[in-house]
Amino acid sequence: MYTNLLLFLVAIFLFSVEGIPEYPLLPGWQALALLALLFVLYNRIAVRLFARPQASRTAGYFRTEKQLSILALLFFGVTIYVCDPKYYLSFLSLGNTMPALVNFAGLLLFVLYLSIMWRAGKKNYEQIFNRSQGTASFLLHNLKTNLPIVLPWIVLSLLYDLVALLPFPALQKIVAAEWGDLLFFVIFLLFVVLFFPPLVRRLWACKKLPDGYLKSRLDAFCETQNFTADFYLWPLFEGRMMTAAVMGVIPGLRYILLTPALIETMSQEELEAVIAHEIGHVKKYHLILYICIIAGFSLLAGVLAEPMIYLLLSLDFVNRLVLASGTSVDAMLTVVVTVPLLLFMLIYFRFIFGYFIRNFERQADLFSLAAIGSSRALVSAFEKIAILSGNNKEERNWHHFGIGERIDCLQEAEQEPRLIRRHNHKVRYSLVAYLTVILLATVLVRQIPTDQLAEQYQENFAEAALMEKVKHEPDRAIWQRLIGDLMLTRKMEEKALAAYEKAFSLEPTNPEIMNNLAWLLLTSENHRLREPLRALTLARTAAALQPKGHVLDTLATAYWANGMVEEAVRTESQAAMLDLSQRRFYQAQIARFLSQSYQESLREPGKNYDE
Repeated sequence: MYTNLLLFLVAIFLFSVEGIPEYPLLPGWQALALLALLFVLYNRIAVRLFARPQASRTAGYFRTEKQLSILALLFFGVTIYVCDPKYYLSFLSLGNTMPALVNFAGLLLFVLYLSIMWRAGKKNYEQIFNRSQGTASFLLHNLKTNLPIVLPWIVLSLLYDLVALLPFPALQKIVAAEWGDLLFFVIFLLFVVLFFPPLVRRLWACKKLPDGYLKSRLDAFCETQNFTADFYLWPLFEGRMMTAAVMGVIPGLRYILLTPALIETMSQEELEAVIAHEIGHVKKYHLILYICIIAGFSLLAGVLAEPMIYLLLSLDFVNRLVLASGTSVDAMLTVVVTVPLLLFMLIYFRFIFGYFIRNFERQADLFSLAAIGSSRALVSAFEKIAILSGNNKEERNWHHFGIGERIDCLQEAEQEPRLIRRHNHKVRYSLVAYLTVILLATVLVRQIPTDQLAEQYQENFAEAALMEKVKHEPDRAIWQRLIGDLMLTRKMEEKALAAYEKAFSLEPTNPEIMNNLAWLLLTSENHRLREPLRALTLARTAAALQPKGHVLDTLATAYWANGMVEEAVRTESQAAMLDLSQRRFYQAQIARFLSQSYQESLREPGKNYDE
């Protein structure tokens, strides 16, 4: 279930971050044909993998299903970026008023790949679990098993879209406020607490544990722990899986699920130890903490995403990679943005969420030990699970310690009860550290100059794009001129001068190039680059070829720099007549020409006289 959670999160992420392209990569019929080909290819791989002898055994079946689920994710990724399903499904958004519907339809593509896998493994499943059923019934059963994983996301996405459609400006203002996300989280939490448990219980076709000796004993045990819950039979994998689970935090909407195999295999004492473990999850607030830690990812991603993306895109080598890829810039930018966020998500759930899950499970084990007073029953239950499930006791995964580790921990804690308190402190301090990091990240990231990073990214990308143009078209002056303009805005005057000179050598009669070069020779903050006399020659030629306002302004400044004040004032007046939108600027220039000399302007405060 935890692995499937990670797979669905990645699938949702991949489809959600992909924008709707203006034009699809392939025409509709080609995209559809390629999608069909991908389905056929995936089906053939699935059939071949399930045909292996090891896939006819329980462990091999689950291993094959896991391998094919990951492969389905890869095929889904290819589908998204090559077939452009978001473009063809965009009509479902109803004029972009319900984008959640597009995302739901996109997720169905991933479910289709999983359905191909389930269909290919149906015979193996029937052989292993001794259950025969129709293909449609089998696929529906698998769908219902996995639906609870994405159900909260579906509800939250619909809620966002529906609230945006409501004709209540006050509500829209609340949602748009900084604490609007907190309001949505509270509503989402209420859904998880009140509606999620009974809904999942129905989806999983759980049936109430019949009245009788077993139920009365389990109820009596719960009373000793000051705990109430309804017991249900959980037909997971035809009831053959030996496991238990607890859902819900409110009495009356709280259920402990037990598989028939677990009930048949365990003794009364062992069942009580397992029940104590599930009670531990509730008593230690693990169910609420799971939700908060998952929500923590959304918070961190929302806070870090924009600065992280702009920081990454502001790097020179990233921009050069985008331009050298040979694909469209939009496509490469999507990949560059998506990959880091995807890695962040995988790291977060694999290591941070996984860390808390493992330690919550250990805390529940230790609660069972404290509640029962002995580790014997729970250790015995673990031993039976390991033997009858064919599991290696030392095998561990990202969300659970190995059975052997759990047994060792229980036996050590029984000998030294202080270990229970130590682990409870470890979990508590880990949660405090986690919360502290979340809060610090939220505060510190707000100090990052995101606008400045965005501007730097735009400049770096423009420079990389221009350099790429120069590389492919070295004889075109326009690219050198634009590089000069960009360098000038970044105060990199020597590079700007070199670019203008190169552009001038390629196109010596271009008035814009002459004008820009003349302006740099007149106004450079590095005084060693100034050449007023050459600037006058360039500006005169540019004005003769293109007598526009900004060109005449450069010529007027060149006259002023060479001591020809009357000519400067007359030329600036002509500029003002030609370009009325900048008239105030030109009048300010005239006042400047009349009030001080060019040499005096060189000694204005803040100028660097040593350069």
